[in-house]
Amino acid sequence: MDKLLRAVLDAHGDLEEWVALKKITAELSLGGPFWAARGWPDVYSNQTVMLDPHHQHIRFTPFTAAGQTSVLDVEPERVALTASDGGIIEERLLPRGSFPLPFDPMTTPWDAVQVAYFTSAAVWNYLTAPFVFARPGVSAREIDPWTEGKETWRRLAVTFPESNANHNPEQVFYFDDAFMQRRMDYSPDVTGNPPVAHYSDDHKTFDGFVFPTRRRVYLHDAKGVADQSFAPITMDVKSVVLERT
Repeated sequence: MDKLLRAVLDAHGDLEEWVALKKITAELSLGGPFWAARGWPDVYSNQTVMLDPHHQHIRFTPFTAAGQTSVLDVEPERVALTASDGGIIEERLLPRGSFPLPFDPMTTPWDAVQVAYFTSAAVWNYLTAPFVFARPGVSAREIDPWTEGKETWRRLAVTFPESNANHNPEQVFYFDDAFMQRRMDYSPDVTGNPPVAHYSDDHKTFDGFVFPTRRRVYLHDAKGVADQSFAPITMDVKSVVLERT
């Protein structure tokens, strides 16, 4: 295992303890103008998110209306929108192929399934990092460091397998002197591969595991410098509850 990855895992909690987890429940909100541009303003305010930390299964409630839930599963990828009684309102297999391209960040609309897929795949990976980097099929290696203001952040280049629903396979994660994640770079396929610089901070410990509770998504230029004057997407985590086997 890469030495930086080992240090990062140790700083966030115990890997063996992570393996013993069976469910993560988080209270969070996503905001920013991105959602209104897709046709769904405030769709992710005050959400309860439940996920399996070892398999890509994640649920958002309420989704688009009181009593409704979105569910993402993989192998194969499937999004289902369900009612409070468990009945299926709508479902779609292989939803990633349904996204409209080319993508205009100001005008391209998405339907409810597309919104659910994009967010569910992203948040599952956010809430399972950095332990997802140690999963079979995921590779991580240290690359050249990055200077951010007066700080130097070490970086992991991470490659995710096709079986992992994610923004895109090749991503870069930045860590400070305490091995806390401060930034991640990716280029979402379904939004036309923009150069994203996703910053995370306000790290808090929940039952022995560390999670960043404040996230802001920006764009960066060709030199990697982020424009932090505008955040299309925000994410704020209120609480995290972990259940063990």
